[in-house]
Amino acid sequence: MKGLLTGRQREVLLLVANGNTSEDIASWLWISTDTVNSILGAAYKALGVHSRAHAVAMALRVGEFGLGDIRLPEPDSAPREASVA
Repeated sequence: MKGLLTGRQREVLLLVANGNTSEDIASWLWISTDTVNSILGAAYKALGVHSRAHAVAMALRVGEFGLGDIRLPEPDSAPREASVA
């Protein structure tokens, strides 16, 4: 069922999966926190879920991205880059 998310939704959700907050993601992508939350809301709707954790789990389940795309948390608090194809 891959293809439920737009490229931007996939990118933001992968940044969430990598441990970033909405504020981190907004800073990383040069968009507002409200925009990040709007993108996440649309992703939740597309995946039929209601939380970040469930959205990440469902995206993995339907093949929007793989476990190899999720990086281990780093010791610093800097935003973690997503590698979206």
